[in-house]
Amino acid sequence: MTVFTLPAEPMIPVADDHIPKESGWIYQIKWDGVRIVATVHDDGRIDLFSRKLLNKNAVYPEIHRTLQEQAEALGPCMLDGEIVYYDGERPNFQMVLSRERSFGGDLSSSSSKGKVLYVLFDLLQDGEEDLRPLPYAERHKRLLAKLKPIRSDRLLIADLYTDADALWKWVDDHQWEGIVSKRLDSAYKEGKAHRDWLKKKRALLLDVGIVGVKRRDGRAASLIMSDQGRFIGSVSLGLDEAMRDALGQMLQLRRSDAPSWPMPFPALPAELKGESVIWLPSPLPCRVTGLELTSAGLLRHPKLVSFGLKPAEGSS
Repeated sequence: MTVFTLPAEPMIPVADDHIPKESGWIYQIKWDGVRIVATVHDDGRIDLFSRKLLNKNAVYPEIHRTLQEQAEALGPCMLDGEIVYYDGERPNFQMVLSRERSFGGDLSSSSSKGKVLYVLFDLLQDGEEDLRPLPYAERHKRLLAKLKPIRSDRLLIADLYTDADALWKWVDDHQWEGIVSKRLDSAYKEGKAHRDWLKKKRALLLDVGIVGVKRRDGRAASLIMSDQGRFIGSVSLGLDEAMRDALGQMLQLRRSDAPSWPMPFPALPAELKGESVIWLPSPLPCRVTGLELTSAGLLRHPKLVSFGLKPAEGSS
């Protein structure tokens, strides 16, 4: 019976704004989802493990079911990849995060064009053979050979590209997350103690709804953001003095009894506890940038770009 030794932590790309362009590097699109290592056992049993080695079988039942259906063709092996929700244009991390929080359920039913995918980029073990010491080029080649006979619209293999500039331009033009650069001769090394896989991420540009204002000393301190009805944090960077004064007057923030409408979230987010918040009667369309959405669903380092744009569909 095949025995699997899971990595204590998957090999993680190291953030770097520099894209290496010397020989010996290859490039892949960075898919915005949840990292999953999957084991396919001799008896067809499938296990999905998160980055922290938590079992995710019940969270992604369609991926678990797909691998079970293909277990005989795959044979015993250990796969590494990213589970994403593809909405027809690009991966939607918020939808995957919603799945993580709800502990399962079929996300695909929430959108006729959306689908949960398992995007594979590494083969760590094939039968009894541990492939992690092999060069990445060889592991990817073995992965392609293993998946070649399989026909599934839920299993994809991350393509390899040789033109970093062209790939980055495509990613930037289509507003995908970024690219990953990999040494073709790199062995599989756990965690980030390496310089063999590097990632460059583009800044996110989001159309959100401003649903509330944090009030301090009778002025607007920051704006509370909602994306598809979910709290994603507060933004103050880019909110100039004129905007603060205008909001203060419009919302009567200096009044202790300033009118406030019902909170649009099911429960008060922990980040807002203890804050003086004035809720708006309807979302104010706003465009913001940020570095990334964290695993908690919050936008890192948000900055206000402009008001008056159409908010993301479903913002409330």
